[in-house]
Amino acid sequence: MQTMNKLTLTATLLASLLLPAQAATEIAGVAVTDTIELQGKPLTLSGAGIRSKFFMDLYVGSLYSSEPGLDDQQAIEGNQTSAIRLNIVSGLITSDKMIDSIEEGFQGSAGKHYGQLKPKIDAFIAVFSDQIVEGDQFTLLSLPGVGVEAYKNGQLLTLIEGEAFRQALLGIWLGDKPADDDLKEAMLGG
Repeated sequence: MQTMNKLTLTATLLASLLLPAQAATEIAGVAVTDTIELQGKPLTLSGAGIRSKFFMDLYVGSLYSSEPGLDDQQAIEGNQTSAIRLNIVSGLITSDKMIDSIEEGFQGSAGKHYGQLKPKIDAFIAVFSDQIVEGDQFTLLSLPGVGVEAYKNGQLLTLIEGEAFRQALLGIWLGDKPADDDLKEAMLGG
């Protein structure tokens, strides 16, 4: 019996060495992988955290970038490709609540440029118009000098062009007045 246990243990160890490692961190039941690939571009995890409100976990937010170790200003104003990923972990998030939250985020992030960006903001907010359910994943691919591609559950929904829009969107999570200070710090790897 003891020999059988040793053989099983040895086989298990060998199998784990032969299988490719897919490192992931688990946050609120979401496996946050160390790397993702969008448009053929590999992006590395900078950090991830949970967005909570009134002691309820709403979504896991993660930041991926082509250049590790970014601070908030580099992430928003730099020339590297990056992505913010939102994994919905609460059934309490509805389309209307997400739209209101994103709209509020843009008001804080865009500041005096909000009115000028409003048509692009409205086009972007349409990404959240369909029903949102627990387990949905939104990925916002930031392309400096181009704009932002928005994906839901891996499907490209839209491209919103414009550098000012791109920076305002990133500012919702990484700017001076982020949606959640703790989430910003976690996304930047702090």
